[in-house]
Amino acid sequence: MTAPLTQKPDKADGLWEGYAPASERPPLGSRLVLSSGFVAAFTGFLVARRRSASGLPERIETRDLALLSGASFKLGRLIAKEKVSAPIRAPFTEYQGKAEAPGEVDERPRGADLRAALGELLTCPHCLGMWAVSALTVGLVTVPRETRLVASILSALGVTDFLQVAYSALVARSTTSS
Repeated sequence: MTAPLTQKPDKADGLWEGYAPASERPPLGSRLVLSSGFVAAFTGFLVARRRSASGLPERIETRDLALLSGASFKLGRLIAKEKVSAPIRAPFTEYQGKAEAPGEVDERPRGADLRAALGELLTCPHCLGMWAVSALTVGLVTVPRETRLVASILSALGVTDFLQVAYSALVARSTTSS
């Protein structure tokens, strides 16, 4: 519910007052801090690398793009959803129960401000995608052999996950049709 037009906005609302009611407003300022930090760090890398003797690559090869895509997908899910990485998310999230996918859990962000913004980031595989692909791309540019090895492991693990789910569905289907 929005405030009547005659009511003066609360000074604490500041820049974000018209976005959503205060009770429903996400931690926009903290999201801005996280995004700005990401942009600053990545820009710093680009500038430093451009000035270095190695420079930046002219392009990323198609096979590396495919490898990074699979690895980023898996890395985002690993960080955001898998129960083995829950200790990383726990300070910023609240456990909601098992997820539908095997080995995954549902959590929701908790707290306010930066804690809530980190909780949102750490529970969203899509949100982590940019961070994951950027980190892997920086690795590919700076330490390509090591990054290809790690990306290959992550990509293979992602394919394994799909195969496990497909196998489980096939077994479940065959037992129900018998």
